[in-house]
Amino acid sequence: MSEPPSTGSQDAMSVDTGEKPELSQDIMNALRQLQTAPQFSPTPTPTQANGQEAAAVKQDPTPPPQSEWDRLRAQLREKPVDADGWLKLVDLAEDSGDIEKIKNTYEGMLETYPNTPSVQIAYLKHFLDDPSQFGQAEALFRRFLLRTTPSVELLKFYLTYIRRVTTGPNAREVIRKCYDFALGHIGQDKDSFEIWQDYINFLKDGETNTTWEEQQKMDAVRKAYQHAVQIPMENVKKLWEEYQEFENGLNRITAKKFISDLQEAHMQARTVLNQLQEHITVLFPPPSSRGNRPAIWLPRPPTFNQGDKALVQRWRLYLKWEESNPLEIEEKDRATFLQRVQSVYRKAVVRMRYYSEIWYMAYAWTNSIGKTDEAIALLKSGIEANPSSFVLNFAYAEALELQSNFAEVHATYERFLEVLRKDLEATEDRVNAANSSNNALSSQNSQKTDPNAMDVTPNASQSQSQPPSQNSSFASQGSDDKPPKSKELIDKRTDYGIVYIMYMRFGRRAEGLKSARNVFGKARRDRWTPWEVYEAAALMEYHCGNKDVQVASRIFEKGMETFGEEVEFVLRYLGFLISINDENNARALFERVIGTFSADKARPLWDRWARYEYQYGDLAAAHKLEKRMAEVYPNDTPIKRFAERHKYLNIDAIAVRDLGFVLGRQSSRGTGSGNLLRTETLQSLLTPTAKDTPPLAPSSSKRAASPEHRRREESRTEYPSKRQRPTSPVRERDRDWREGRDGPRGRRHNSPMWERDRERDAPSRRSFKEEREEDKGVVLPSVLSWFIGTLPTASSFDGPVFRTDDLMQVFRNAVIPSTTAGRARSPPSATRPGRRSLARRRSRR
Repeated sequence: MSEPPSTGSQDAMSVDTGEKPELSQDIMNALRQLQTAPQFSPTPTPTQANGQEAAAVKQDPTPPPQSEWDRLRAQLREKPVDADGWLKLVDLAEDSGDIEKIKNTYEGMLETYPNTPSVQIAYLKHFLDDPSQFGQAEALFRRFLLRTTPSVELLKFYLTYIRRVTTGPNAREVIRKCYDFALGHIGQDKDSFEIWQDYINFLKDGETNTTWEEQQKMDAVRKAYQHAVQIPMENVKKLWEEYQEFENGLNRITAKKFISDLQEAHMQARTVLNQLQEHITVLFPPPSSRGNRPAIWLPRPPTFNQGDKALVQRWRLYLKWEESNPLEIEEKDRATFLQRVQSVYRKAVVRMRYYSEIWYMAYAWTNSIGKTDEAIALLKSGIEANPSSFVLNFAYAEALELQSNFAEVHATYERFLEVLRKDLEATEDRVNAANSSNNALSSQNSQKTDPNAMDVTPNASQSQSQPPSQNSSFASQGSDDKPPKSKELIDKRTDYGIVYIMYMRFGRRAEGLKSARNVFGKARRDRWTPWEVYEAAALMEYHCGNKDVQVASRIFEKGMETFGEEVEFVLRYLGFLISINDENNARALFERVIGTFSADKARPLWDRWARYEYQYGDLAAAHKLEKRMAEVYPNDTPIKRFAERHKYLNIDAIAVRDLGFVLGRQSSRGTGSGNLLRTETLQSLLTPTAKDTPPLAPSSSKRAASPEHRRREESRTEYPSKRQRPTSPVRERDRDWREGRDGPRGRRHNSPMWERDRERDAPSRRSFKEEREEDKGVVLPSVLSWFIGTLPTASSFDGPVFRTDDLMQVFRNAVIPSTTAGRARSPPSATRPGRRSLARRRSRR
């Protein structure tokens, strides 16, 4: 290989000497052009010098262009988690034949994907063809086998190398120890059949000189067979047959006893093998290979689509199945069981490197068996793979807190906040870039429009952009006029705040309120801190600081300076003041902020204060407040406010007894459900908003519709709605109750339970004849009604939630063969004889 610096210097010298006549001719041409140009000075000396410099610069050799390998390697240094990019880089490095590029490629790949067996084997193969490279291979073997958890594939490769290079009088002893080392790590693996078989054959091939040595060899072979035939691995049946032949060849009388003792355990292993194959069929897809290079498989970050969720679910079921001890290993062999499950989890975190749930499952199981240090090491490795994982960082912080390692907990939270902060900044840059491109595109389109239209467009756009800017979520921090795409930024900012809240909790638990206050001081100086951090700090001061109302109120007021336009924050502040019975400040806060919000946004505040007046104020004040609300919301019917005034929790007798509505949670009072039995103080702090969707009654067989689904149904007025059940009739007066006689229908914040239930199930307006047809309804059988009534409420469900729209889309796109087509495909001989016999029986009767 040539050295670039020496090659460059030789080229420079050739330019100075060999090309001198050509350079002189160029200088002469340049002088002629300069003399004819009027704007330049005809002074010869500077011009000639400049011409020589320009010619020298022109003729200097340009640096060679970057190779494709160099460009791709630079990209992977910036974004290392790119499986396709690494595979392409491996191909480029191996095609070049440059051993330094190959080393650089594999070292970088192992730094990003540590403990990946296919990468380790592909790397090792480059040092096993040349004996002079065996030292490098042995160094890699020591690094892969001792510092990390070896895999079956790597140990097969290792044993082949050991048997190839080990010679001398002690060779068999060295090889035997290597087999013991390998089987001690992966002897319980499903794919360890080849190692077991090679080990048994290695024992059989041993030379003996005395009868005692022969007996020792047979005992060693028997022990290996007896251990192997109880493991659920591939071709275990073949090993069982070989073991039977081995025992029968020695002594048929003792063979019967040995075989009968192992029969049950072997059959259990074969049964478990069948179950194991069902679990791991889709968990270990075969990697793709290229030419002579070993196949390389690399994990990929999840997108949490349906395929990723299904894969996680399969891994979860498999790991729980392994934890259940399907082999029924006895307590005396508990070490074998722990080794088996531990090897499965180590394999899982390699395959599912970017799935935090799998890492946490490995940590939880390892910690449950008393291996705390190994469990914490697993969390640390998981955070290296997933630095923005909430579950792993929180679990790591708690584990260190239990060990009183408070300094490391502080460092963990600081690192986690820094990672999330960089992600927020990157998201902000992406959103701003998208906004600027959209603005540029809209300005180009506006320039192409009619001039008369251009005179109107600015005013229209200004009028459309003003309301969002007045009520923006982050108005105080320069985040006005957020487009719909910035919802990602808002959600990430809220998640960022939860880290500060957990950080403050740790500080209070471990080091007292002073430490929590220091953390809150850092949060106040952070531009990404959301309002939830202020509320958490205020409530912490109140509940843990000797009921210090003044400090908590000052924190809320400080938050009002930044988040005064956040309805949710103001509502929490108002609820806090009500909960501590500070009526004067609560009333002052309500009057101060109620005029700063639009009617739609202020609805939760009106409802919250109205509920307080109804319960603890006098009647005159309630009437006065209702008069003010009627001016703001003219479409509300008088009976609606009257019913709200005579309601407690979800007990609305007016709606049920006098107006015929069916409340979603009416039956929960009779069943003794405790999800509604909460004090006014807690309810004031946890006031439900329009985002909350009340669960349906136990007698209903439908789940509550999502807000997006309701909006879609509201806009779909050209299609008839679903058929209403007779227990919840819909009348014209119901719609008048819900929206007022003349006003349009709209969703309300904190509307009564019966109103939102009717709003969810209300159909579109149809003719009187259609409503008369629906009045007939369908009456459910009593048994079915009883069964539906025994089902738990929707609020008690804690499993996965499926979007109704997506589920219905799957049903809508499903291809279901019709019954007639199925009858046509059935063979005629299978139906006609039965029909004839049925006709004969009928004729006999």
